[in-house]
Amino acid sequence: MSRRRLRACHECDLLVALPPLKAGEKAECPRCGHTLVRRHANPAERSLALSLATLLTLGLSVAFPFVGFDLSGIGNRIELTATASTLIGLHQPLVALCVLLTVIVLPAIYLCCVAWLCLGVLLRRPLPRSRQIARTLRHVTPWMMADVFVIGTLVSLIKVMGMAHIELGLSFWTFCAYALLLLFTTQSIDSDWLWFSLDREPMAPEGSRTGITAAEQGLTGCHTCGLVNRLPTSGKGRCLRCDEPLHPYRGVRNQATLALLAASLIMYLPANLYPIMITTSLGSSLPSTIMGGVLLFIQHGDWPIALIIFTASVLVPVSKMLALLWLCYVVSRRQDAFDRLTRIRLYRVTEFIGRWSMVDVFVVAILVALIRSGSLMSIEPGPAALAFAAVVVLTMLAAMVFDPRAIWAGTASDTHSDRPDDGHPNACKEHDHA
Repeated sequence: MSRRRLRACHECDLLVALPPLKAGEKAECPRCGHTLVRRHANPAERSLALSLATLLTLGLSVAFPFVGFDLSGIGNRIELTATASTLIGLHQPLVALCVLLTVIVLPAIYLCCVAWLCLGVLLRRPLPRSRQIARTLRHVTPWMMADVFVIGTLVSLIKVMGMAHIELGLSFWTFCAYALLLLFTTQSIDSDWLWFSLDREPMAPEGSRTGITAAEQGLTGCHTCGLVNRLPTSGKGRCLRCDEPLHPYRGVRNQATLALLAASLIMYLPANLYPIMITTSLGSSLPSTIMGGVLLFIQHGDWPIALIIFTASVLVPVSKMLALLWLCYVVSRRQDAFDRLTRIRLYRVTEFIGRWSMVDVFVVAILVALIRSGSLMSIEPGPAALAFAAVVVLTMLAAMVFDPRAIWAGTASDTHSDRPDDGHPNACKEHDHA
C-alpha cells in the first residue's frame, strides 16, 4: 500500500492511513476513537483572522480598566495587569508569574505564532523560523487559561457584589471576547494541514504496515507534526520533518507520573490546611481556607458559586490524582476491550479538567488586586495560594507525562475486537461535520 499519509495514534499507537478529507470532516483512530485530523474550510484565512482579532481584544483588555468597586466612598479600580503586579508587591512572585503567563503572555505568544505561520502560508513562502515557531504551538496550548480566568472573575465579582457596588470596565467585556476568540483560534488550528503546508510530508519508512502498532515495527509517530519515523538503533532520535525529539513507546513506565503525583499530594496538604487568603476589615483579620470559602458561600446562600469552588478546588484535584494513580496501577494488567476504552476515556477527561482547578488562584489574584483599602478593608494572599498553584501545575504535568499507549499494551493484534462497528482496522474512521 501507499506509504503516504500514515499516522501512529498518540493514544494507542495503532498505525493507520489517513483518508482524503474535505472541510468539516475529521478522521478518528478506529481502535480508540482519538481524533487524528480535523479539517476546516479556508484554514489559513480563518486562523489568521481569528488570531489578529484575538490580539486586538487582548490589547484592549490590557489598556483599559478591568473592574472596580465602591463602598461608602471607599473604592478601587484595577487594570488586568494589576492582578499580577499586586501579587508581586505582596511577596508572591511565583503566583503572579503563573497568572501573568497563563492569562496574557503565553496566549500572546501563541497568537503571534499563529499569525506568523498563516501569513507565510498565504504568501506561499514560509516566513523565517516557521518550523521552529510551529513546534511551540503544541507546548503552549495546554497552559493558556483565559477562559478559566473569566470564571474566576465572575466568582470574585459575585463575592464582592454582596457588600459593594461593582463597576465593570471596558476591559472586562473585551476580555470575555478575548477568551472566546482564543478558544475559537485554538480550535481552528489543524496541525496536520499546517505542517504539510510548511514542509511537504515524506513517505513513511519502507515496510510500514497499517493495522498494527508502530512500536512493533520499530516506528513512532511524532507528537508535534505527526510524521511516522523509523527509530534509530540508539532508541533516541528526532523527527525528520520538525526536528522535535521522538517519544517512542518503551513499555509501562510510570515513574515520572508517580513522582509528580507524590509531589502534588505533598503540596495539596498545605494548600488546604493553610489560609488561601486573609481578609482585613476594620482592623481585624480573618484567614480563610479553601473549604472555609466554600462554607462561607453556602452560609450566604450562594450555592452555585460554592459548588463551582468546591468542584474546581477540591473535587477536581483529588479526582485527578486518584484517577492517575488508578491508571498507573492497572496499565500493566490484561484488560478486555471494554476496560481499555473506559480507561482511555477516563484519561481524556482527567487531562481536560486539570486546568480548571486554577479558578481559585485567579479568584485570589483578582480579589487581592481589587480590595486594597488598608486596615478598613483589604485582602492579602495566604501561603496556600502558592501551594495550590503548585498542585495544579504538578497534576497537569503528571497527566502530560503519562503515556496512554500503556493502556493498550499487548493488544496490538486484536484491534478488530475493540471497536466492532468501526469497520476495517487499516483505515481511519471518517466523520462528516459539514
